[in-house]
Amino acid sequence: MKKLGDSEIIVQGVVLGAWAMGGWYWGGTDDNAAISSIHASLDEGISGIDTAPIYGCGHSETVVGRAIQDRREKVVLMTKVGLRWDCEEGAFFFGMSEDEGGHQVYRNLRSNSIRKEVEDSLKRLQTDYIDVLQCHWPDPSTPVEETMRCLATLVQEGKVRSVGVSNFDVELLERSKKTLLEYGIPLASQQPRYSLLQRSIEREELPWTIKENVGNIVYSPIGQGLLTGKVSLDRVFPPDDGRSMDPDFSQENRKKILDALEEIRDLCETYNCSFAQLAIGWCIHQSGITSAIVGARTPEQAIENARGAQLKFHPDDVEKITKTFTPLAYV
Repeated sequence: MKKLGDSEIIVQGVVLGAWAMGGWYWGGTDDNAAISSIHASLDEGISGIDTAPIYGCGHSETVVGRAIQDRREKVVLMTKVGLRWDCEEGAFFFGMSEDEGGHQVYRNLRSNSIRKEVEDSLKRLQTDYIDVLQCHWPDPSTPVEETMRCLATLVQEGKVRSVGVSNFDVELLERSKKTLLEYGIPLASQQPRYSLLQRSIEREELPWTIKENVGNIVYSPIGQGLLTGKVSLDRVFPPDDGRSMDPDFSQENRKKILDALEEIRDLCETYNCSFAQLAIGWCIHQSGITSAIVGARTPEQAIENARGAQLKFHPDDVEKITKTFTPLAYV
């Protein structure tokens, strides 16, 4: 377990990601299976659950709220603010397809919007406080100082225990931390994309967070499934699964990744683990990484992911994994 930056929040190496539980982007969802997956994670000692209002337009939070209502004290509950599908205010981000509801999504980190989102999230999550409240994406239409002052006030009111951000660059990280410190509140964490295939934060953001003692809760550690070894060349994703249109899932790219995985198969045997667990463990072994967010659709997946946090690699093996994937990585 690790402390999240300078906050009082304690998290494990794996955090359960609830994006797919919202049913949006990932090709639908089964609420009962999602709830069972949450319970399985908690039973395995994983307390962190990461969700967001935009995941299924509130559905993911509703499912998480149902799952934790009788075990709230065991959960480090993480959710977000800043992506609105229910009002056209802020900076336009993207449009959902008709199958997804046809909503227009805006980045909105204005104070009045944050307060509405938090109240709505508390109701859906069936709780009176959020352990880690994160800005989902930067909002270019709102000064980050306004955003941080609002979040700091929510901490003072007891509705939020700590403040994090996601997908921020170093300039916004610095401004966020400076504003929060005016209230005596630390910037607890950054949530960036990071995996063997996506290592761009190693240039600037990761060194900054290490220097400033800001935690990193990384998302997509298994490359949306590419690093599990289960995305075969002939696998076809349904139209309502966002991966069906993602160039990272091209036949050519899949072949390169599958070949690289074969080069480290011996390490799976050495550590008695799956490719997914190997990728999760690699992330957690990197300097400055606090936790890795991994989604699960079934209790079996949740248990497998949780056990990825328990792996202890020899430094030479970490180096072997890194070198194998460096030619394929965005750095």
